[in-house]
Amino acid sequence: MTARPQPDRTGPPDYETSLAYMFKLAGPMVVSTVSMTVMQFVDRFMVSRLGTDALAAVLPAGFVSFLPGGFAMGVLTSLNTFVSQSFGRGEKANCSRYFWQALYMATAYCTLILAIMWPAAHSIFTLLGQPAAVVPMEVIYFRIMLLANFVAIVNWSSNHFFMGIHRPIIIMCSSLCGQAVNVFANYVLIFGKLGLPAMGIAGAAWGTFVGMSVAASINLAVFLSGPIHRQFGSRRTLRPDVASMRAILSIGVPAGIGLMTNVALWGVVLFTLVGRFGKEAMAATSAVLSYTNLSTMPIVGLSTALTAAVGKSIGAGRKDLAMRQAKGSLRVGLIYMGLVGACFLFLRDSLMVFWSRDPEVLAIGSQILVLAALYQMFHAARIIYGGALRGAGDTTWLAISSGIGAIGILGLGGALVVRLFPGLGALGPWSLAAISIAVVGVANRWRFKSKRWMQIDLFRHPTVPEAFSVEQPNG
Repeated sequence: MTARPQPDRTGPPDYETSLAYMFKLAGPMVVSTVSMTVMQFVDRFMVSRLGTDALAAVLPAGFVSFLPGGFAMGVLTSLNTFVSQSFGRGEKANCSRYFWQALYMATAYCTLILAIMWPAAHSIFTLLGQPAAVVPMEVIYFRIMLLANFVAIVNWSSNHFFMGIHRPIIIMCSSLCGQAVNVFANYVLIFGKLGLPAMGIAGAAWGTFVGMSVAASINLAVFLSGPIHRQFGSRRTLRPDVASMRAILSIGVPAGIGLMTNVALWGVVLFTLVGRFGKEAMAATSAVLSYTNLSTMPIVGLSTALTAAVGKSIGAGRKDLAMRQAKGSLRVGLIYMGLVGACFLFLRDSLMVFWSRDPEVLAIGSQILVLAALYQMFHAARIIYGGALRGAGDTTWLAISSGIGAIGILGLGGALVVRLFPGLGALGPWSLAAISIAVVGVANRWRFKSKRWMQIDLFRHPTVPEAFSVEQPNG
């Protein structure tokens, strides 16, 4: 066993807090996340050509499939934290070791979820009170997306590994290839082109599966390639390591709960409440969420880069840099989301016409976009501070704040509003959705400003194995 490599504290620290540094790190991630959401946007547009029922079905089914998938994805976000902090400490072999342990656990988890949720699919959507005409389509889409989780976890693991070692360009290239294939496959399979039968909403799900598979193949090939292996030992660290799995879970489980409640559970609760007002309200909600998902993706990409930057700074013993990196990223996020909110407010009628010609869908969607405009800057604070806290390993706080927002404010508050003020229609639950985002954004800001995350040391945690002080591979 050799001495632990010393972290690299050379170089101009001011550069690592500059917008140029953050844009260089975040740029490929922004391209990846935006292109992914554009792909989803195009997918939903294709599905919307199948009618209101199909549009009303695709997003709820996606949110329900993301409940188990979102937990796995949240756990895997901790991979970014461990890899970036190991990278900052100069412990490169540990970066690939964490990757393999995360992938093993995610594969076992997805197998269990498939066995449980496949036979229960119809009952799940019936219990959620979805319209009878929509449930069969939701079940079809949901089951295929359960299968897609197996290739998705390869992408999620690879993306967080490459982000952790500050190689986001690899993520961008694989994502763009996969997304281009996805759009083409959706067009062919949904509408029945090139001699294939029209599969409708099932074609949308299979197109996603094919696109994810292409991206996963590229990511895995690069991870196992000579350059990555020589620097990080990617082919030498395959052995299962229970201690490192426990280390990932100690930070990853709260992160998984946080992401699952913040995105998937939040969406399921919203659609459950909105579903009481008919398929037109559901279709309008699907359209608005397509816009809000698209608008937040650049900030999600920036937040992912911020996690890696903060993790590397903490690993190198420079928590002061982490504070300045978060501050600069927040400024960018607030300006961007403020402009997005203005577009939602002043162009709401034109935006809705893109999705539907149904007058009721248009009217409901335009009203919802006003609420969406109001919470955009709070959403920026929630995402940016969440990325900074995740880089420090403060995932328990993120799970608590997300749970309060999704379950306490949106769930309980929304149910109360629907019961007491049914005349508000879909605007009732959407008002509570906006409040939940604002509250979580303010709470995450307070947590980061409190500096309590500075007390966290992942490598003094009892579940982090001492064996991680290993000899680094040559090259």
